Amino acid sequence: MPVLECAVRWARPADTPEMRGLLDDGERDRYERFRRPEDKARFVTGRFLARTALAEATGLDPRTIRFTTDCPHCAGTHGKPRLPGSAVDFSLSHSGDRVVIVLAEGAEVGVDVEQENDRDIDRLAEMVLSAPERTALAAMDDKRRGFHRYWTRKEALLKATGHGLAAPMTDIHVSAPDDAAEVVAWAGAAAVSPVRLADLDPGPGYAAAAAVLTDRPLKITEVTC
Repeated sequence: MPVLECAVRWARPADTPEMRGLLDDGERDRYERFRRPEDKARFVTGRFLARTALAEATGLDPRTIRFTTDCPHCAGTHGKPRLPGSAVDFSLSHSGDRVVIVLAEGAEVGVDVEQENDRDIDRLAEMVLSAPERTALAAMDDKRRGFHRYWTRKEALLKATGHGLAAPMTDIHVSAPDDAAEVVAWAGAAAVSPVRLADLDPGPGYAAAAAVLTDRPLKITEVTC
């Protein structure tokens, strides 16, 4: 079976006139509503990364690229950004000083990056992890790392399907943090198959994963811009 190539690009948040110059009117309004400079930088970097990566993949002029945000499960406009009329799907995520995009042609993709921190992991585990995962987490020496590995895999998957937070994470059981990423089981109406998961390399203090709705093996190339 031929591999499916997935391009992953990493960037640090910035906020330059060149980046702002590619925003459309709606994005510029959203940019202005952010109060904190770091939020502005993460947003504009993500959209700049998306346009430049898609321009390279499709041959389009990045200045002409416009996104839709239609939800595939309802009539809302809260879905992930998409490039209409293109077979190239993409997904964006950011956390701390990491911004990431994953692109693939012919398959739906999702990506998530999270900065590891000392949040209340035990409380969040009840909301995010399945029963077998909670049992495994309780036995881990590094619970913070383990929890964030679980979390990013599930977030990436639900971004690929378009469900986001509308589908319970506790219905999804993924492999242990030190094992190759895969969906072990998925209960509930939101479940889809086939799915490929892959852990990414965001650097120390972060966890990241990509999900692709395909049965083809993945070839992932990560580049820092």
